Amino acid sequence: MSEEKLIKVTPDELHALIQNKLQAAGLPEVQAAETANHLVYADLCGVHSHGAVRVEYYSERIHKGGITLEPKIRFEKTGESSGVFHGDNAQGQYVANLALEPAIQMAKESGVAVVGVSRCGHTGTLSYYLRKIAEAGLAGMAMTQSDPMAVPFGGAEVYYGTNPLGFGAPSATETPLIFDMATTVQAWGKILDARSKGREIPADWAVDENGQATTDPHAVRGLMPIAGPKGYGLMMMVDIFSGVLMNLPFGKHVSSMYNDLHAGRNLGQLYIILDPARFGDADTFRQHISQTMEELNAIKPTEGFSSVRYPGQGSNERYERNKSQGVEIPESIIDYLKSDVIHSDSYEGLSAFAN
Repeated sequence: MSEEKLIKVTPDELHALIQNKLQAAGLPEVQAAETANHLVYADLCGVHSHGAVRVEYYSERIHKGGITLEPKIRFEKTGESSGVFHGDNAQGQYVANLALEPAIQMAKESGVAVVGVSRCGHTGTLSYYLRKIAEAGLAGMAMTQSDPMAVPFGGAEVYYGTNPLGFGAPSATETPLIFDMATTVQAWGKILDARSKGREIPADWAVDENGQATTDPHAVRGLMPIAGPKGYGLMMMVDIFSGVLMNLPFGKHVSSMYNDLHAGRNLGQLYIILDPARFGDADTFRQHISQTMEELNAIKPTEGFSSVRYPGQGSNERYERNKSQGVEIPESIIDYLKSDVIHSDSYEGLSAFAN
């Protein structure tokens, strides 16, 4: 496979291109701006699987009516420390970001907040929300269900999604500790990123139609859970907390990203947020988070490694660097964003493993 040419753009340039395309597809300005915030953030962090590569898919779904453009969004407080944010199948990043506001406020008032996001579209990378939680001086977890594309341990057919979960906490510096992972060896978006760049994938990421390991991103028909039965158990837990808990579709019943772009997806997401001040001294908590990060970096590396890094350190460094230096995006994506094309009718009706 030949690698595609990459074009360096500034965050502002990329944001404008993405927002303009989403608005051209029909998404209201405030929703398009927030979605662009999220996608640019993902690209800055080097999580290109959840960045600009997603715009054409979103544009096709928006253009075909699969996103509620004027949603009836509401927050239902179900207890002193619990609630559900009803998203009415609006644009996922927009809804999930709005849900943070009452969730963070609840955590500050009661010390704990468990808030579900019900009936929304694809919400993107969790670290975006976890960073905001940490910036509010809080610690938290986020998890979300996704469409079936992972083979369960010992199985030859897909059942669960990549079902990511993540963690965020403030430190004594401006750099928070943020950890965001799929419960598969890699997120599906990483396969998309490899396809867009003409690259092969490692043999332990996915299987083909025969259940055999493959390095061809175009041949992928199932993703592998991390650590076998352990990852399998984690993806089940995420599905229960972000789907079953709110009476949403679960497991193999979660709607496909591509099956019907005229309909909403009814996805779920869950935030669990804690105020460190309710469990000890908040300043000491922050100092110990920073100490954890420093001590992990100071550990003697094993053979083949130049250093030990704390979880999420690479994303943190890329985010800070790319904010000032710009980010590289495949030329074909930039060409699409600059074009007058809304979408090329490329996604609807395809399997979960569409291009």
